[in-house]
Parts: sequence; structure tokens; C-alpha cells
Amino acid sequence: MNMKPVFSIIKDYALITLGILLYVLGWSIFLAPNNLVGGGVTGLSAIIQYATHGVFKMGYTYFVVNIGLIVAALFVLGSSFGGRTVYATVLAAIGLNVFQTVIPFDFIRAIALDNGKLMSTIMGGIMVGSGIGVTMIAGGSTGGTDIIALMVNKYRNVSPGRLILWMDVVIILASLLVPSFKADGSLMPFVEKLTTVVYGFILIVINSTVLDLVISGSKQSVQVFILSKNYAEIADAITNDLHRGVTVLDGKGWYTKQETEVLMVLTRKTDLNILLRFVKSIDPDAFLSVSSVTGVYGKGFDTIKKG
Repeated sequence: MNMKPVFSIIKDYALITLGILLYVLGWSIFLAPNNLVGGGVTGLSAIIQYATHGVFKMGYTYFVVNIGLIVAALFVLGSSFGGRTVYATVLAAIGLNVFQTVIPFDFIRAIALDNGKLMSTIMGGIMVGSGIGVTMIAGGSTGGTDIIALMVNKYRNVSPGRLILWMDVVIILASLLVPSFKADGSLMPFVEKLTTVVYGFILIVINSTVLDLVISGSKQSVQVFILSKNYAEIADAITNDLHRGVTVLDGKGWYTKQETEVLMVLTRKTDLNILLRFVKSIDPDAFLSVSSVTGVYGKGFDTIKKG
């Protein structure tokens, strides 16, 4: 019985769990205690929580809105939004409610409140962006405005990224129209709400930057050229054990004037050390050249999206 698909599914759900944990901790420790507002459904949920003095917690709004969007997406976009997105949404909704209750306030004050809103915005943005990135790497999604953007993009020639950005801006600006109560029960002054909007814009910039770094880092590929007299044995090992394709190129050493075979391998950067150890275990004298590549498209790598 081939257990690889089972282990792959377990790994994906473990990564989604880790990503959602980072996501909700970023909000529960750094952002929500400072009454900070971000973009997306979570930002909308935060506004409602602040306006209701914490009675209607973020997790409730987050769950209701996202489940509605997922159901709508199933009709509009098809069955591409599967179990991973539902799992991530439910887990995030529970986490946003639970962690705001169980994390000691003294800890939050020491690590977030006493360090100011700017530092909390930076730290929260890094954690939230990293969490979304890890979740997306595993094939999950935190839902929200990206689902709306995809549904609109199906019928209108509108950039999803630009639409998401504008929705985030509208949500953050909408916080000015809604009263916001602090944790001590006092009403936030309008001037302070203006600074909160600025922090919100900083937050979405940090989120998007960290998200791109996490996604691009996980998908970065390398191109390896291998010259060895044991090229056939190395090629077999890479194909059979590492399950990577190998291309054999005809070459000629100009100094020696001898014909030689050159192996070209494309692999993920995360698998590079394993590949190098394989090669050196077969031929310690092998000559290798490693270079980073901007993009690799095809089987086993990225796909070129149509439209």
C-alpha cells in the first residue's frame, strides 16, 4: 500500500494548523489588544468586536462571513474550494475567540501593549503574513476577500490583487465610522482612530510583503549541472530515489578535448542539500554548478495559469 498520499495529506493539514496558529496569535497578542484594524474579513470582524465592546467576538463574524463566501464560491467557482479551506476557516474562527480569552493579559501587556502600537503592528503583521503564507503553501486558504475577488474576476476583467487592495482600504477606512471601545471600556477618541487607520495601512503592506516572501521562498527552484564519470549511476539515483527528472546533455571538455556527459537537474531549493549528498556519495570528485532560477513551469513545479 502506498502511504505517501496519506503522509502528504497529514503534512498539509499540519502545516495549515501551524499557519492558522501563527495567524490567530498575531491577532490575539499584538493586533486586537491594541484595537488595530487590518484588511479582509478579519479586519471587519475586529471592527465589529471593538464596536460591541467585545460582546460579539471576532471569531463569530469571521466564521459566518467566510462560510457564506465559501458556499457562494462553490456555486460560482466550482468545487475548487475544498476541505482545506473549510478546515482553516473553522480553526481560525475558534482560535480567534479562544486565544483572546486564554492568553494572560499580563503577558499581552508586556509583549505588546508596553511596546507601542507601531511595534505591535510590525510584529502582528509578520505573524499574520507568515501564517497566511504557510496555510497557502499547504493548499489551504483563510478565505475572506480573496474569494470575493475571484468571483468578481470570473465575470469582470478586474485584477484580483487590485480589488483585494481596494476592499482592504475600504474596510480600514470604515473603522472611522464605527465607535471603537478599548479593553478598559473607554471610547477611543477620533484622533486616535485616525492613527489606527494609518497603522492599518502599514499592517496590510507588511502582511503582503511577508506573504510574498514566504510563498516565493517555498517555491524557489535551483538548476544544477553535474559533471561526473559516474553520470549514469547518479542519474539513476536522482530519478529513482529523489523522484526528480534528469536531462543528459552531450558536452566536450575543451582543455582535455574529451567527450563528456552533463546532467541537468531542476529541483526545489529545499531539496538541494539532499541532492548534493546523493551526488557526493556516488562520486566525491563530481563537479557541480548550482544556480537559482526565476521560475520553473511544468510537471512537478508551477503551472502557467490561463487567462
